[in-house]
Amino acid sequence: MPEGPSIVILREAIEELGLKGKVIRHVEGNSKIDKDRLINQQVTDFKSWGKHFLICFEDFTIRIHFLLFGSYLINERKKMPPRLGIIFDKDELNFYTSSVQLIEQPADELYDWSADIMSESWKPAAALKKLKEKPKMLACDALLDQNIFAGSGNIIKNEVLFRIRMHPLSNIGETPDAKLKEMVKETRNYAFDFLEWKKEFTLKKHWLAHTKTICPRCDIPFHKEYLGRTKRRSYFCENCQRRYG
Repeated sequence: MPEGPSIVILREAIEELGLKGKVIRHVEGNSKIDKDRLINQQVTDFKSWGKHFLICFEDFTIRIHFLLFGSYLINERKKMPPRLGIIFDKDELNFYTSSVQLIEQPADELYDWSADIMSESWKPAAALKKLKEKPKMLACDALLDQNIFAGSGNIIKNEVLFRIRMHPLSNIGETPDAKLKEMVKETRNYAFDFLEWKKEFTLKKHWLAHTKTICPRCDIPFHKEYLGRTKRRSYFCENCQRRYG
């Protein structure tokens, strides 16, 4: 499942084509939205929020979520039909194996940009406040909660918890304020490291915990468990990652 930094890379690639303000000439694909609605419409913007890619129009928004196996091509096509294909005068965008929704609201009315870990409007104080409002939540669930950390996924979760030496089963309400502040800070820091490494095609080389078997700090085996409400894979060290609560 693409995480926030990967959606930013898609948005930036489309921005480089200069498609903002362009008119859609043809739409195809097997999504169930009203595709005719898009023809001859002018795109007002392309945005990202967390794991959502947004195609913005004056009074409605197309939301694309890549789920577990979604993908896209710019000015290329696969042999399979797209979920949504959008064709401009000179360029085309094709989205595959994705969830596509047409929402009858402008994006700015839909989204709290301050919750997006990649956004210039990100507010760490708001994230900290939301954490404290959920004292029974586990750390592994908190870092996947899109209302708190929009754009954070399983890679970011595992790497941030290892970076701040915090056990994934830590209870938020039992965790010191200083550690929660560190969680908030390093989630954003790691997201931008992720973005840089992803652009360099070196992301996996920088993983310290995710998918790893040995702790690089303690030189002992990592634990791999499916933890929390979401039962996503967690990789952690029982020796150097402290469990609070």
